[in-house]
Parts: sequence; C-alpha cells; structure tokens
Amino acid sequence: MAPIPGSGLAKGLAVTLRTMTKKTVTEQYPDAQPDLPPRTRGVIGLFEENCTVCMLCARECPDWCIYIDSHKETVPAAAPGGRERSRNVLDRFAIDFSLCMYCGICIEVCPFDALFWSPEFEYAETDIRELTHERDKLREWMWTVPAPPALDPGAEEPKEIGTARKTAEKLAAAQAEPTAPADPQGEES
Repeated sequence: MAPIPGSGLAKGLAVTLRTMTKKTVTEQYPDAQPDLPPRTRGVIGLFEENCTVCMLCARECPDWCIYIDSHKETVPAAAPGGRERSRNVLDRFAIDFSLCMYCGICIEVCPFDALFWSPEFEYAETDIRELTHERDKLREWMWTVPAPPALDPGAEEPKEIGTARKTAEKLAAAQAEPTAPADPQGEES
C-alpha cells in the first residue's frame, strides 16, 4: 500500500499545531532568573581569613589555574622567653576561570575550609584576560555561598561537639556544688 501524497506534511503540521497550543517550558533567561538547586556549582569563593597559604589548592589543581603569592612575616613571642614565630601572609590569590574546569579538587583538598562553591554564574567578560579574578572578587562571591544543609536528626553527634559538651557539663556541675567551709584543725568532730 502506497502512502497518500502529502500525509507526511499533514502529520508535521499536526505536530506543529499541538506544540503551538502548549505552554512553553523555556525560561527567558535575562528576564527571568532560573531556579537553581541549593548547592549549585557556580564559581569559587574565597574565605580569606581561613587561608593559611599552604598552597595545597594550587598544587593539586590539574589546570594550574590558581595563582598564590605570599611572604613570611615574623610574629613576636607571645610570652617572655619564648621564641619568635614566622607565618605566611597572603599577598595574592587569583583564579583564572578561563582555564578552570570546575572540578572542585581545590575545594576538597583545602584543609582549612577557605574555598567554597558559590552559586553565582553571571561573570562573563568580553575579554578573556579579565576572567582571572583576584581575591577581592573571590571574597565578594564568598558571601553568596548558601549555608550548609542541616544535619540529619538521627545522626550521631560529632565527637568534637560531644567532648566539648561533656567538659562544659562537668565545669557547670563543679561550679554548682556548694563548697563546705574547711575545718581549721583538719579534724572532724
């Protein structure tokens, strides 16, 4: 049986008419901001106060897109007779987002929680050289990082918090105990 001439055209027009009458699912991006999941990976935010300039993030980055400069600073002794200490001071922390592949290795290896995922995604530039963002811009993105999700109510209490709570309870119990006056003779009657 031969197909009826024009049946393909009629089927195509029927599909077109059906889709024209349905509501569109496309969001018009510049006019309507998309609803992003809570832990969206956008850009990397820097919490500079936690950075100890250990360079782990720069060493582990497979793209070598993190640039860190620092200098050593001498800290005077805390107590008389103590020795001076030296510490690293952060001079420059920059990420070249034209090279970054958003793998998150730098965030995972940071032992001091100085790097976080920010949901910001609108950072396009007209010049590729402007995609290297310095620490000021990375710090601005830090304040857009959402709070971590709440702990599972059925989960065990972390050991650090449990130990601190028990110590605080012992101190509170010790302070609440009434102290008996001491016998000057040291003997009981």
